[in-house]
Amino acid sequence: MVKMMLVAALLLLAAASCSARPQNDVEVVEYESDNIGIGGYKFSYKLSDGTTRTEEAVINNAGTENESLSVRGSVSWVAPDGQTYTINFVADENGFQPEGAHLPK
Repeated sequence: MVKMMLVAALLLLAAASCSARPQNDVEVVEYESDNIGIGGYKFSYKLSDGTTRTEEAVINNAGTENESLSVRGSVSWVAPDGQTYTINFVADENGFQPEGAHLPK
């Protein structure tokens, strides 16, 4: 169940990070990744259109029946109206928990 919620959360974030600008005009300005496939991962990137994303995951209770993945991150993008939107999120055993000034509470 947690895995399905994480996949849904990641798909939501991917859709939210898209802008209305032509994709062929966007370049990667910065990119960092630390993912050796054991114990979690982290990455970040910045695009020339103002989109940024950071994400870090850790495995909690590794090797036990209570093992879970905890993901924290943020995504920002510039909307067609010029407004920058940011979503900070946690996705863990409690589900996907986004926060942003533009999101209802």
